[in-house]
Amino acid sequence: MDFYQTKFTEKLKEAFNAVLPIIGIVLFLSFTIAPVPSSILLLFLFGAVLLIIGMMFFTLGAELSMTPMGEKMGTKMASAGNLGFVLFLCFLLGFVITISEPDLQVLAEQVPSIPNHILILAVACGVGFFLVIAMLRMLFAKALPPLLFLFYIVIFLLAFLIPEDFLAVAFDSGGVTTGPMTVPFIMALGVGFAAVRSDRHAEDDSFGLVALCSIGPILAVMILGLLYHPEDTGYTPTALPEISNSVELWKCFAEGFPEYMREIANSLLPIVLFFAAFQMISLKLKKKKLLKIIIGIAYTYIGLVLFLTGVNVGFMPAGNHLGQTIAGLPYRFLLIPLGMVIGFFIVKAEPAVYVLIEQVEEITSGAIPGRAMSLSLSLGVAVSVGLAMTRVLTGISILWFIVPGYAIALMLSFFVPKIFTAIAFDSGGVASGPMTAAFLLPFAMGACQSVGGNIVQDAFGIIAMVAMTPLIAIQILGFIYQYRMKHAKVSETESASYLDIWEEDDIIEL
Repeated sequence: MDFYQTKFTEKLKEAFNAVLPIIGIVLFLSFTIAPVPSSILLLFLFGAVLLIIGMMFFTLGAELSMTPMGEKMGTKMASAGNLGFVLFLCFLLGFVITISEPDLQVLAEQVPSIPNHILILAVACGVGFFLVIAMLRMLFAKALPPLLFLFYIVIFLLAFLIPEDFLAVAFDSGGVTTGPMTVPFIMALGVGFAAVRSDRHAEDDSFGLVALCSIGPILAVMILGLLYHPEDTGYTPTALPEISNSVELWKCFAEGFPEYMREIANSLLPIVLFFAAFQMISLKLKKKKLLKIIIGIAYTYIGLVLFLTGVNVGFMPAGNHLGQTIAGLPYRFLLIPLGMVIGFFIVKAEPAVYVLIEQVEEITSGAIPGRAMSLSLSLGVAVSVGLAMTRVLTGISILWFIVPGYAIALMLSFFVPKIFTAIAFDSGGVASGPMTAAFLLPFAMGACQSVGGNIVQDAFGIIAMVAMTPLIAIQILGFIYQYRMKHAKVSETESASYLDIWEEDDIIEL
């Protein structure tokens, strides 16, 4: 009992510290240059409370259930003798998890002229296929950079062939499908697969699954863009809610709870069923460990329901209104620096970011500090949001940012330690989570609506931008880490050489 109390306190403190800066920024803007209606402000504040409590439950639940489930299942699958059956399970796992990802349902509603079920099935096939590729890479110890280089070359070639209205949505799909539900499990699955190998590169290869799984949706949506040729690409923003009393305030959230309870139940069910099958057939975990995982699953469910309800009901209207108001000011250029400040802090509120940072610290035994990771991600997302706001104000095509950005990231991958490349490309998928989709995207859409731009072309794509810049930021961190390690070794060598010039008696005298 003391264990859970300590953990709850720890996770609550983390969640509060992560969300507090966003609350402060929104309140500051609402009381100064961007007045917010009281109804939207109340929704935001109530949503922030749900967000904090939801993050607390989710991070604890992921630690207790998702991570051990993924690691144990990954270890068992990797040690199985039948490779074909293992790969089939990987594909099936990636497919069913993607279908049930809540953020994908939202994306499907935004893509014109393509039936929702076709888009979802295509994206799910893309994730399943690339999860198989990721597992094969780990089993056969293949380097990640050449694979990334090859697949992104294909993506860039297709980018010039599909309609421009479809381009941003295609890149956004890569970030959407790596949501808070799938990321912890897939990352833990990778750790389990890598644990079977005993070579010195196993640690490096335990990362990179999210990176490859993010490629599948982009390619799938691009192929659909070639086939369907959308005619009506317009987007009609949803009306902002008006609340006159506390009963109506509660009604807004009460209507959202059943929807997200159903969505998260559908998301968790495939993972739970897979784990149950493994438990009965081969895992045979003891009751104490099994009970701990079941409690973790319950915490994960409660956390995600509260988190997504708070974000989608409370944060989305506030983001949209702030974007509209700031972009409507005579000095609309403020949209860029304010967007960068919001981006710097908002990534800290992404639930899956904590899972990634903790896993990086654990696997590297603290050699890659979590604080340095967090700062690098924040700086990367700040730059990406600034660039996204520049696109909103100018209408510049996303290709002018995406192509050079990924080109730099891919070139860096050949010069930094392998583990930093894998972590960097994983970070891109992790950073572009529900906070980006539910606050930053409405913020960009509101701003785009205010300046009279094309929402589909100019506002969409912010998720892709957020997913891109951490690739560069984390690899720059890798350069710094590599330089410090080399400098430390040189210093040790020089110290040893200095001692060698002294005779033993001289050293004693000293």
